[in-house]
Amino acid sequence: MTGAPRLWERRRGSPRRRDPAGRVHGVETLDQARWIARELAGGLTPEAVGRVVPEIRELLGAGSAALLPHPGPPGRTGEDTVDPGVASIVEETAGAGRARRRGELLAAPVVAAGELRGVLVASGAGLSLRAVDSLAAWLGDALEWGRLESVRDDLERAELRRMRAQISPHFFSNSLSAITSLVRSDPERARELLIQFAQYARYSLSSHGDFVTVAEEFRAIEAYLQLERARFGSRLSTSVCVVPELLPVTVPVLVLQPLVENAVRHGIERRPGPGTVSVTGNVVGADCLISVEDDGIGMEQERAEAVLTGDAQHSGIGLANVDRRLRAVHGNEYGLMLETAPGAGTKVTVRIPRSSPPRPLSPRRAG
Repeated sequence: MTGAPRLWERRRGSPRRRDPAGRVHGVETLDQARWIARELAGGLTPEAVGRVVPEIRELLGAGSAALLPHPGPPGRTGEDTVDPGVASIVEETAGAGRARRRGELLAAPVVAAGELRGVLVASGAGLSLRAVDSLAAWLGDALEWGRLESVRDDLERAELRRMRAQISPHFFSNSLSAITSLVRSDPERARELLIQFAQYARYSLSSHGDFVTVAEEFRAIEAYLQLERARFGSRLSTSVCVVPELLPVTVPVLVLQPLVENAVRHGIERRPGPGTVSVTGNVVGADCLISVEDDGIGMEQERAEAVLTGDAQHSGIGLANVDRRLRAVHGNEYGLMLETAPGAGTKVTVRIPRSSPPRPLSPRRAG
């Protein structure tokens, strides 16, 4: 073999090409940077800092490195023990708000949203102050990204609470009225519906984790449809057909039930005469397709687009929220597809991956 040797290292399952100084190149560097950003999404917690410091040192090609939350005393951070002698350069850097050099020791402030969050310290022969300062600025951006992600998650949870409140009043009142009307004439049927009502209320209003199985969503859907059939009588026909392979698949909570409720409220309830709501679920290759279709009043294409972007007033129960959550979890190639036309009914299809585990919501920001 001729020429300079190429050094390879396999970590987290992927090879990375290095130059003789140990620096990582190309796409591998971007993967490493993205990993660091994810680890710091919850803030400069001791656990997160401990995990990322070796990666930071590797990115810089430094002999040693530390990421010190500020304010806070220097100490063991990651796998590197910080010499107490660096305290002065850390304080000097924090006070000046800019990168400093003292021999082979370099330090740069980590600032997020205009607030000093920490100081990046590194040492090594030939180490560039510009490189340390640039990486510190990028770490600040990663922390700010994590904060924004946390705010986004808070907004999504608030939207879920709003959706639950929107689901509750009219439907609950109408369902209880339908059950009450059967107490004398058909007490056994009233008892069955009351059980379904309790099951649906418990699922819709109680606190869940971020994810549930398709089977759990469909139990709530079946309960909901039984209650609506009792209310609408012969005006509403329903059909549910789901392949068994779909039932254990994980989905974000409350992404299927709102589609069914929209089909009843905005499709069938506004239609003169009887109507049908059909729910189907199939596995197609690596994807799952779940469709909710009604033969109700439908809508114009422009309004359908506004519904999915959240721009339409009275656009239904959280369809834009459902679409955003699906895309946030599984990527932009997944989400909702809406097919409709005036007088031709509406079909909403959920497309999700079958086997890949969902990405959790961003970690909570520490402190």
